[in-house]
Amino acid sequence: MKGLLVSALVLTLGMGVGGGAAFGTSMMLGARPQSYESTEFVPTGTVLAPLVFADGRLSGYVSFEVQLEVPSSAREDVEARLPILLNAINMRTYRTPMASGRDGLIPSLTAFRKVVVEAANETYGKDMVRRAVVTQASPV
Repeated sequence: MKGLLVSALVLTLGMGVGGGAAFGTSMMLGARPQSYESTEFVPTGTVLAPLVFADGRLSGYVSFEVQLEVPSSAREDVEARLPILLNAINMRTYRTPMASGRDGLIPSLTAFRKVVVEAANETYGKDMVRRAVVTQASPV
């Protein structure tokens, strides 16, 4: 009986000492918590884009509503350069095949989101826009 109690005591103390050492090591050498800057969503307004098949034929047009997630401190700068962003989006959409479905009237949201992110990186810089959210898409 005495051997069983000693074994349980040694196991419990070993877990306590090992856990404490692991906690202390992680506090000293572990990654520091990152401070996250607050973000806001900036609406771009309605974006009219052509739906193009993979072979380059025009299928129709689609109207998108997009919002960009940006740091709160950069909201005014992003809003001031929205016309430049919309031009960059327009210059990419006619070259990007976004039409899907049998009749080609279903827009590919993934392709359009990629176009918006690439245009935003060109317009505002690499780290300004965190993500683009398509809130509405409707054929015209």
